[in-house]
Amino acid sequence: MTASDAKDPRAAKSPRRALVTGGGSGIGLAIAIALGKSGAAVTIAGRNEARLKATGFPFVAMDVTDETSVRAGVDAVGAIDIFVCNAGGVTTAPSLKTSRALFDDMLAVNLTSVMLCSQAAAPGMIERGWGRIIAVASTASLKAYPFTAAYAAAKHGVLGWIRSLALEHAKSGVTFNAICPGFTDTQLITSALDRLAAKAGGDREAAKRALAKDNPMGRLILPEEVAAAAAYLASDAAAAVNGQAIVIDGGEAIA
Repeated sequence: MTASDAKDPRAAKSPRRALVTGGGSGIGLAIAIALGKSGAAVTIAGRNEARLKATGFPFVAMDVTDETSVRAGVDAVGAIDIFVCNAGGVTTAPSLKTSRALFDDMLAVNLTSVMLCSQAAAPGMIERGWGRIIAVASTASLKAYPFTAAYAAAKHGVLGWIRSLALEHAKSGVTFNAICPGFTDTQLITSALDRLAAKAGGDREAAKRALAKDNPMGRLILPEEVAAAAAYLASDAAAAVNGQAIVIDGGEAIA
């Protein structure tokens, strides 16, 4: 038994309980699978109940932009040890033509959601002396992309929020970290590929190369690669990893 196991009253009694938002597909589902393989009891959350049910995981319906919905979901799951704030979305527009409604929507789904989820789950973790809050951010937390100013502003804010929590609660036994993937091969990217391919005369491979061009490896990131980082951050081995932005991008952010 490790020192952290001894501090964690749940470790010797039952699997650690994990909740993954946006868990019905893509990165969220890959993280749920990875956490399940590591021994956690995983529940996923989202708005599309049919999609959630199809995964085979226990699930709760949750709108991460609504405080009442978030707290109801957290209460339904019970004592959460690992909370992965994965739900998010992106809408593009030129910066100076970004509407207030679009800007507010990007803040709500990408930033306010992380605030609401961490405020709902972290106090119980702190009380029990062990926990993990993991936010799935983006390389847009670290750099700019054209036509994504509202999204980038929200994702930059995620790092500020996570790092502040990490410092405030560094002695609590709870860690707060973010994962920053580059363009990842998910349904969200598939939709972007469809739009790019239409502009490229139907050449889907050319569209995929255009999305992957910023990655020095010349490819899209796999959801399983992001999930592996989440599984590590959720483990006892990552007990001293706190307030970090774990970048999964093939070197894009430093190129």
